[in-house]
Amino acid sequence: MRNKKKLFISIFLVITMVLSIFLVKPEEGQADSKFNMTYLYFGDVNNQKSLVEKTKASLDVISPNYFNIDSDGSLLLTSLLSTEFISSMHSQNIKVVPFISNHWDRELGRIALKNREKLADEIVTAIKKYNLDGVNVDIENVTEVDRENYTDFVRILRSKLPEGKELSVAVAANPRGFTKGWHGSYDYEALAKYSDYLMIMAYDESYYGSKPGPVASKTFVESSIKYALNRVSPDKIVLGIPFFGRYWNENESVGGHGISLAKANSVIKHYNSDIYFDKATMSPYATFSIGVNDTKLLVNGKALTPGKYTVWFENEDSIKDKLQLVHKYNLKGTGSWSLGQELPSTWEYYKLWLNGKYFVDIDNNWAKNDILSMVGMGWMKGTSNVNFSPSETITRAQAAATLVRALELEDTNVINGEKFTDVPSTHWANKEVQIAAKKGIFVGVGNKKFAPDEPVTREQMATLLSRITNYGTDIKEYKNPFIDVKPSWSYDSIMQMNYAGVFVGFEDKTFRPRVKMTRAEMAAVLNRVKDSINFD
Repeated sequence: MRNKKKLFISIFLVITMVLSIFLVKPEEGQADSKFNMTYLYFGDVNNQKSLVEKTKASLDVISPNYFNIDSDGSLLLTSLLSTEFISSMHSQNIKVVPFISNHWDRELGRIALKNREKLADEIVTAIKKYNLDGVNVDIENVTEVDRENYTDFVRILRSKLPEGKELSVAVAANPRGFTKGWHGSYDYEALAKYSDYLMIMAYDESYYGSKPGPVASKTFVESSIKYALNRVSPDKIVLGIPFFGRYWNENESVGGHGISLAKANSVIKHYNSDIYFDKATMSPYATFSIGVNDTKLLVNGKALTPGKYTVWFENEDSIKDKLQLVHKYNLKGTGSWSLGQELPSTWEYYKLWLNGKYFVDIDNNWAKNDILSMVGMGWMKGTSNVNFSPSETITRAQAAATLVRALELEDTNVINGEKFTDVPSTHWANKEVQIAAKKGIFVGVGNKKFAPDEPVTREQMATLLSRITNYGTDIKEYKNPFIDVKPSWSYDSIMQMNYAGVFVGFEDKTFRPRVKMTRAEMAAVLNRVKDSINFD
């Protein structure tokens, strides 16, 4: 996504001893941290604290499965309720806000809503008794006929809850604006009036019984946000993020079984899957086959049977893309279903991206805005999930991959490992290097070598950019402003990029053509040419 946290100009800093002269907009202080909550459903008391510890202080609220509904519509406390856990969370400044759920049982949900006055009293009593911090209402699969009762239940809860206690509602994502069925049970505007926030369950776009597809595509999520924003203030909207995927077996008549991201990752690796990333939906998926004699892994206690599988899931790129939507629409924050299903590495970047920081090593970098722009457009990526390494030199492989992403080049005819002997099929940029070479953006260094780890120099970058832009400047009459640039293979490209204002030399009238480019510098020049790219 291209929108980032708003930055305000307070001073101008002129940078002359880097790639070129830059105007930098420093921040006037960090905005308040975005809110983050998660549901706690799986596991037991013994491992709950460990799950929270792995979040690296990323949580404001934990919503455990403490409140069920009995057959008569009264409150039923679960065996998971633990005063020791509650005290532990409070010592870490994490609020404990249990969710009350009918677990998709329509009749039970309706009984609870009819018993709403008494049920609200019981919830408030439990909150006081166990020193809880509020309640999250998660009654699902009732319909439009229950809409008024649902809203009234939340109103009653608000009137009875002590001051300072949190009240939130989990609501169905409604990208198509349905007014019937379970979507119709949620009066967003009225529910927001009585609650602190609505947690949009922006997942299960594909579900058990549906055709294979993403759990939460970008269009689905963004349309769900827009529906909510037409009815609710953004500071009352929490975006739900799935920590699960779904899988389908072509040999089975019904698919869409749920699978945690952690389990999906291990299954995908075990069966040597083909992994893809669908840019249209901003969602990854994998395919693999299980033979009759292959090991049958267990998923949620069920052995996988022979057949050809498709798994749609979430990964770092898809989760980061969703986190950026929080800033695009200035939402209150995020929620997730559910803790323990995610990969542990999720928490290494989650809080950073939720709060619009993205990388720990760019805050004071002169090219911060350019880096954020290029990362937001999906052209450049970090060197890890929390580092961009702006001062490191950009390698030929990194540059090739970046330009292939920028130009949105795809080539299904490229076969791993064919072009260069030093870029084997196992190399992370194998496909991108081959595409860049096939399209004439890059050439090898001779003897079937590409030199993927060699740095890119300033003159090489000028040449690369001249190949993909449409400046079309006739530089025959252009006066060379550099004392160290003589007619050579890169001369025309350097003049063209200088004339266009992409590259500016140094104060001593040098261009320094053989100086190595840094990753920050590449972000800067790419940001300058982004509107002039024209490559067929």
